[in-house]
Amino acid sequence: MEYASSAPHLSPVDDFDQTDGPGYREQPSNAEAEQALLGAILINNEAIHRVNAFLMEDHFFWPVHGRIYEAANKLVERGQIATPTTLKTYFERDEGLADVGGSDYLARLASAATTIINAEAYGNAIYDLFLRRELIDIGEEMVNGAYDSGVDDEAAKQIEVAEKHLFDLAEKGVSEGGFNTFKTSLTEAVLAAEAAYKRDARLTGVTSGLTDLDELLGGMHRSDLIILAGRPSMGKTALATNIAFNAAKARHLSGESDGAVVGFFSLEMSGEQLATRILSEQSEISGHKIRRGMVSSDDFHNIARVARDLEEMPFFIDDTPALSIGAIRTRARRLKRQHGLSMLVIDYLQLIKASSAKEGRVQEVTEITQGLKALAKDLDIPVLALSQLSRQVESRDDKRPQLSDLRESGSIEQDADVVMFVYREEYYWSRLHPRPAIARKDETEAEFILRQTQWNEDYQREGRAGEAEIIIAKQRHGPTDTVNVYFSNQFTRFGNLEKEDHGPDDVGF
Repeated sequence: MEYASSAPHLSPVDDFDQTDGPGYREQPSNAEAEQALLGAILINNEAIHRVNAFLMEDHFFWPVHGRIYEAANKLVERGQIATPTTLKTYFERDEGLADVGGSDYLARLASAATTIINAEAYGNAIYDLFLRRELIDIGEEMVNGAYDSGVDDEAAKQIEVAEKHLFDLAEKGVSEGGFNTFKTSLTEAVLAAEAAYKRDARLTGVTSGLTDLDELLGGMHRSDLIILAGRPSMGKTALATNIAFNAAKARHLSGESDGAVVGFFSLEMSGEQLATRILSEQSEISGHKIRRGMVSSDDFHNIARVARDLEEMPFFIDDTPALSIGAIRTRARRLKRQHGLSMLVIDYLQLIKASSAKEGRVQEVTEITQGLKALAKDLDIPVLALSQLSRQVESRDDKRPQLSDLRESGSIEQDADVVMFVYREEYYWSRLHPRPAIARKDETEAEFILRQTQWNEDYQREGRAGEAEIIIAKQRHGPTDTVNVYFSNQFTRFGNLEKEDHGPDDVGF
């Protein structure tokens, strides 16, 4: 370049003998590329539209170049023309520009430029060098942190911080995104419809293993935030576990064509407790008996056989308590990179910590739900998050949950693509069961037995023993409705409910 000699430069170290040491390495930079881009912008402002989607002021190595770029960008955004003349007034007192020739430097940039064709290439080169400088800074911070770590600084925590910095760097100023033509979006929609047509279940999303639920939702769709809520003891963790396992099992049996690689953040239960639930469900042996060792030799062999089959499932559990939304994002991205994560389950939302202190819990939950929705879109996977319900449910005669019962923040309803509740009438009926300890003082034994018999009949008829409702209260992609499913309290298992009176149809692939 004719004007390369006028670029800002660092003063060389006088009398530096490189033979006496490893030598000084300057940070990666390219003054000529920065000058070429700025010159192209100053002669034709259209050039800035080719780079301003991803290139920012702080991506320039020379601060004065960054200031010139930012000033030109602001003028163009206001509909004004960015030339050496219009920019001159903004830099009359700029000491950095004075060091390289003042306003004459702007004129030299423009006069030496010849074309805007390579503007994007110059911008990409500048951005690439910026990333390299940032990598150097992150590396130095890692080294210094490892050397100077205190007693309370865990190495695993330092790794997590470094990973976060790397992911943040990868997202900073990326050139992806922006508008796509309708043809592009239409093609993606047709491909999704074609994939659903070719699949036996006619699903566009990840299967839950529950036929009626899949039919209503069309599966769990990519980039969707799905909220599963319920009161304590309704079985929301059991349902989430069943759905997650069914998706992993479908992927294991069918390869890439169905199901999902599942990541499960269990913030409440340990991984061992979660695994015991799945063992109980698959082996049809009570989890209570498994935990207490009250199993026969045949039962134990059955458990061992089931465990061998389950080992191959693409199902990953993280039972670290009190994770922040930032830590969840970092670990989910890592799992996506290493194992192809395609579905995420979080149990449960209220146990997630906000990344920063907020004025109240409502603001914290808002940050969390927005973060989960952003994560679903970023990784292009369905995110199933469990949520608690407020106690106001218990004060109503009809205890079926409503959207207004979602606890602590309206943002849960707002940010979610699907909101579904799990409800079991059986739970409330069981609390009314007549027991001898609470027999009425004025009734005879025969009257008590009669009342107990009547309760059993009512329970079977109206208490809907062995049934549960999954209430779809919100769905962006389709109708709202209620799905009836089978529930085994003994094995904490949900399954398909036969339409005729033939008993439950357990999920299987």
